[in-house]
Amino acid sequence: MKTQIIKIDPLNIDHKKLEYAANVLKSGGLVAFPTETVYGLGANALNEKAVKAIFTAKGRPSDNPLIVHISDAKHTDKLIKAMPKNAEQIINKFWPGPITIVFERSKIVPDIITAGLDTVAIRVPSNPIAMKLIELSSVPIAAPSANSSGKPSPTTAEHVIEDLFGKVDIIIDGGVCQVGVESTVLDMTLEPNMILRPGGVTKEQLSLYIKNIQLDAGLLQKSEDAIPKAPGMKYKHYSPQSEVIVVRGNVKVLSRKIKELYTSYVSTGKKVGVLITNTENKLEYSDINNIDISGSLEKTASGLFKALREFDEMNMDLILAEAVVNEGIGLAVMNRLLKAAGYNVVNI
Repeated sequence: MKTQIIKIDPLNIDHKKLEYAANVLKSGGLVAFPTETVYGLGANALNEKAVKAIFTAKGRPSDNPLIVHISDAKHTDKLIKAMPKNAEQIINKFWPGPITIVFERSKIVPDIITAGLDTVAIRVPSNPIAMKLIELSSVPIAAPSANSSGKPSPTTAEHVIEDLFGKVDIIIDGGVCQVGVESTVLDMTLEPNMILRPGGVTKEQLSLYIKNIQLDAGLLQKSEDAIPKAPGMKYKHYSPQSEVIVVRGNVKVLSRKIKELYTSYVSTGKKVGVLITNTENKLEYSDINNIDISGSLEKTASGLFKALREFDEMNMDLILAEAVVNEGIGLAVMNRLLKAAGYNVVNI
């Protein structure tokens, strides 16, 4: 397949270019595009053949459901059976934005989108390119992350090109994604409501509007046998080619333990890198391979997938990653790190 790369400035959108991409979507093609979270690989959600092409391009398991993207909340009407209690409040507060809501689906939604489940995950992205592309296409867009299945999600067009060039029709280069981790997935068909995947909208933010909100038990532990209701729940995800070990414990002794591990693994001939997430420790690693994404939790989240891909470019055998706190967007960072590591954790 011949892949076209179209560069679009999100601050000065070329509507003719987007109209061209939208027509490709309407005709059953695949278009990778930026959102505020990560790049998505889009197809007409109501065209089963087009959606099958997503799974083929990514090498994605068929029992892993997709998120449907729309440009306006009113477009949920044909896709869902009914609006759950409190959902309108969440929609009014957080859409457009990095949160996906799980609804009971209508008959119009193909089984391939939902992996045969009775629910469908829907969101309205806030990225102006994504919003306009969906609007111009006049159809709901199914869009998982635009990467090879299992690899770190793409936050730049270069990441998409690396994984999917020659497998999709168009890649829209719209710059760097701001949030850097995927959307929060909130199941509002359950009582109490449950976060199936942490992301750009935090549990703390949602708790201001939803009482007794729950976290899925599989967020920070293995759930290989679970039936996934949202992307990222079952399979190993977000993984670089390098092995990843997450090191978790008191920040004051974290660097000492990581340096011990570093020395031990290097002595066996492995090329080892350290992923720094704690600002106070970064000087401790000045003499060894490292990538620093420390600072605010938001900065760590936005730089996570890029850093994992950079370690692969450095041909690392092993990445020792500092854990972060399980609060705010840190919960999303830890969820992604643990998935990338296959839950290989050293606790100190």
